[in-house]
Amino acid sequence: MAFLLQQSVLIIGGGTWGCSTALQLARQGYTNITVFDQSPIPSPISAGNDVNKIMEEGAPSDTDTDERYVWNRMHQIATEAWKNDSVFRSFYHPTGFIMAASQDSAQHELIDEYIAGCKDKVRLLNTAEEFRATMKKGILTGDFPNWKGFFRESGAGWVFARGALEATYREASRLGVRWVIGAIEGSVKRLLYTGDGNDVVGVRTADGQEHKGDRIILCAGANSDQLLDFQRQLRPTAWTLAHIQLTDGERKLWKDLPVLFNVNLGFFIEPDAQNGELKFVDEHPGYCNFVKDPATGVEKSIPFAKHQIPAKSERDARQFLRETVPHIADRPFSFARICWDADTPDRQFLIDRHPKYKSLVVAVGGSGNGFMMMPAIGVAVQQALEGKLERRLKHAFRWRPETAVDRDWRDTQHRHGGDGTIGDFQKVYAWTHVGLEREGVGKSNL
Repeated sequence: MAFLLQQSVLIIGGGTWGCSTALQLARQGYTNITVFDQSPIPSPISAGNDVNKIMEEGAPSDTDTDERYVWNRMHQIATEAWKNDSVFRSFYHPTGFIMAASQDSAQHELIDEYIAGCKDKVRLLNTAEEFRATMKKGILTGDFPNWKGFFRESGAGWVFARGALEATYREASRLGVRWVIGAIEGSVKRLLYTGDGNDVVGVRTADGQEHKGDRIILCAGANSDQLLDFQRQLRPTAWTLAHIQLTDGERKLWKDLPVLFNVNLGFFIEPDAQNGELKFVDEHPGYCNFVKDPATGVEKSIPFAKHQIPAKSERDARQFLRETVPHIADRPFSFARICWDADTPDRQFLIDRHPKYKSLVVAVGGSGNGFMMMPAIGVAVQQALEGKLERRLKHAFRWRPETAVDRDWRDTQHRHGGDGTIGDFQKVYAWTHVGLEREGVGKSNL
């Protein structure tokens, strides 16, 4: 073990999973860790560079099926950190969680199933009056048409995502982690292989420099499959979010709110403390950017950065607000962006040592659930690197191309909302025009 701790570890990607992994390894005594990212931490294109994310707690159980056990176990590890770890605990707000649906299919598939499996007591919500009563008077003023759901008053809430990323970066740096940052020097363009092609030995960055390492960890999120053939196990998928500005009076009234989430319409979380902006999301199965490789003719989704959202997403997001908080639904957006993740076929994480390249560990496939698990991800990656990941997690997170054979890139993967299909950015012709100058991000070339 002492020998392993002294080996050089190269981490590709300084987003949520890269920062978590760097911190965990440093805490466990690894002394030679280098993280590569094309942008300062937190990167403006990182999905974790966000004001808030939903958080749900886990609890021990002796009756879980294997699939439920995996999620519950990761939730337990994450919950322990969000509540007690000095780096993470100030960012978790256990305000509760309202979950609902207004489409029958979503109600039966998601809400009823959640209620049946939830170990905490929930309060059922069936009328507009019951929904409005979950928050202080004057916040929820909508009619909640056809909404059915529940209020989980304990064991859930939200986390301040950007703050957690920044704190993780600072602590990892204090513990000796090195960061190679920049569009040229920090941008990894390819992996380096041994002469026989049977192992990965390092990375080459955009400036042509080669960096060698004993262990390579690939956790570049939606961009990961541009560096390695994942055999269709990853589908880069994007979601859409926007902000509107609240007044000082509204900021005070809207403090300490439970999360409000309609699984087929969208969600919002209380306004951020710094700027008083309310983040909200329109719910849909996701967008992809389908492009055919000119050499092979193979279609795949290629991520890109854009601090705008499709006009359709704006209409859908405002409809969600009109059903819940109509008195603010038509205010101008102060910010908007698309936010990428990578879906595996079964929406389970992919955290494993590569079967061919023994020095390479992949940590990808957040599938829309990656941030709330942030503290647990580093633990899982460390254990996978050392061959110590517990049996059921190891099986669930394994390299599994057999699940992606003949994969349908347009599978909604049990997500609801929008028009019920995966969107294609190549067919989006109308975009909002907000947020273009925020955080130094300009217009996309799409």
